[in-house]
Amino acid sequence: MKVLRFFGAAFFVLLIGAILFGAFYVANLYTEVAPKAQKIIHYHPKLTTKIYDRNGELIATLYKDENREYVKYDEIPGRAIEALLAIEDTKFFEHGGINFDAIFRAVIKDLKAGKFVEGASTITQQLVKNMVLTRKKKLSRKIKEALIALRVENALTKEQILERYFNQIYYGHGYYGIKTAAHGYFHKDLSQLSLKEIAMLVGLPRAPSYYDPTKHYDRAIQRADRVINRMYELGWIDEKSFSQAIAEQPKVYKSRESINKAPYITDEVVRRLKKALPDLQWGGYKIYTTIDLHLQKLARKELVRGYEEIIKRGHGYNYKALNGAVVVMKPQTGEVLALVGGVDYYKSAFDRATQARRQPGSSFKPFIYQIALDLGYSQLTPIPDVAKTYEYYVNGVKKIWRPKNYEKDYEGVLTLKDALVHSRNLATINLVEQIGLGRIYKRLEAMGFRNVPHDLSLSLGTITLSPLELASFYTIFSNYGVKNAPKLISAVTRFDGSAVALPSIAAQKIEEPKQAFLMIDILRDVVQRGTGRRARVDGVEVAGKTGTTNNFVDAWFCGFTPDIEVVTWFGQDDNTPLKKGEAGGRAAAPVVGRIIADLYAKHPEMRRSFFVPQGVYAMTVGGRRYYFTDISKPKPGEMMVQEPSGSGEGEQPSSGDLLF
Repeated sequence: MKVLRFFGAAFFVLLIGAILFGAFYVANLYTEVAPKAQKIIHYHPKLTTKIYDRNGELIATLYKDENREYVKYDEIPGRAIEALLAIEDTKFFEHGGINFDAIFRAVIKDLKAGKFVEGASTITQQLVKNMVLTRKKKLSRKIKEALIALRVENALTKEQILERYFNQIYYGHGYYGIKTAAHGYFHKDLSQLSLKEIAMLVGLPRAPSYYDPTKHYDRAIQRADRVINRMYELGWIDEKSFSQAIAEQPKVYKSRESINKAPYITDEVVRRLKKALPDLQWGGYKIYTTIDLHLQKLARKELVRGYEEIIKRGHGYNYKALNGAVVVMKPQTGEVLALVGGVDYYKSAFDRATQARRQPGSSFKPFIYQIALDLGYSQLTPIPDVAKTYEYYVNGVKKIWRPKNYEKDYEGVLTLKDALVHSRNLATINLVEQIGLGRIYKRLEAMGFRNVPHDLSLSLGTITLSPLELASFYTIFSNYGVKNAPKLISAVTRFDGSAVALPSIAAQKIEEPKQAFLMIDILRDVVQRGTGRRARVDGVEVAGKTGTTNNFVDAWFCGFTPDIEVVTWFGQDDNTPLKKGEAGGRAAAPVVGRIIADLYAKHPEMRRSFFVPQGVYAMTVGGRRYYFTDISKPKPGEMMVQEPSGSGEGEQPSSGDLLF
């Protein structure tokens, strides 16, 4: 009896010890896993950011590690929930996170096999395993899984758990979450999926690579059919739905729906926002740009065409670094409608439209001539077009500068208007000397120019600017005296729908409309009879200016109509010259003209004629029309026939909403 009592007491002590040890072990595990449960309860997954054009068309998606579009529970199709429960956890809404019946069945099978052959994980446990634990089949991991599942079930509703599951789970092919997978595999939103497509998605998480429909379509179909059969066995779908779903063979796309349609735009958006939004690539933002993807495509097509024309004319000339850029803007608002930073992004991602700083050459001259007009010069003011030699010293060494006209000739004297229409270098230098460099600097700085060369070379455009910057400055003319900063991003919203505050730069009034129109008229003549003739468009008034730097290193054309502005640049990235003769009028102007022509053909509602503001008067001299204002009026004695233009010719400017 004593022996029995001893063994009984020992057994009792061991039992109590085992219970205490087990309790301590479980408590210790619970302390370890508690933070992991909080990660699921307070769910903050990495979400894909999307960039859209002005019409709501998707440009690109941004994500880091996980491509995930979030879907709320009430947006998940009921069939998707039924399909998941049918194949994975029929009693999901009945258990508290652990299905003990399923565990018992699995244990019996595992014992018979002598190893883990069947799991009994609920959907909650699967979520736990996917988010915070490994997939190794160890007892300690299973205990942790159960403890976390119980904690999650206690803290969240069943609907919240399902919402997390459908957004967290990996569906293969780089897709996280069922919404992303629907877009990726079927190019559809969740609400558009058929039952068979839903079943294919629901069947994927078990083995995403094995059932990947882009690689193993038959396996994916067989897995989906098992899901559908299970739904039918449970009575969750009728025979008609069952038969239709089994017979369907959905089309699966191998490529992602969200390819980057405008990589230069995407890169520029990231550059502008990454400092203010450090989580830009995984914060689930929606970014709305001012870009028109159709116009972006047109601009790129014409840039490539212009590039190919230069190559063809080169006949073997060394063009290993040739490239170009196009900027299309809406002058009235500064909205960037298209921005192409190179002929082939995948050969060079460097954005020449925003990052390359090049000399604008003669396309800078209109700003100097505008200053002259504001100081009282008129379109008829005579400007000497004669050669001069300049001496200067660099580090004590005497240098000689003998500037020349592009045509290598001299007109002697010509009107201010003709000096700019024909882009006469010598006349421009003489004009700057007349006005004085000091006055020129002061007025250029008031326009917003910085780092202006402090010598006469600025007459020929030796300042450096990016195409986008130059496009902004040209709104001084195209927007009748009001300068607009380039606007690329119109709105940004967070995942919860709240708006992100964006910095804005107010429009700056530089000129009176009447003074700006004097330059519009001159630049209109540049296209009609001057260096920009290759940018002419039938039935549309186009104004603009060519630009060519020394030795044909840069070729520009800055053109605009009443509703659109286009700036194009060509050059070599290593600053080696283009072939002789590849001036702005030949290389760049045709690109601008073709973009404008195509745009007006598609949008006949766009305005075709510039309006004449109040305070502008017209005169005819030698059969040619000139314009003047009370500030920029001809001197007495010049022959003229004055024709007051009253309130103007043509339309007044609208709010700019005719097209874009």
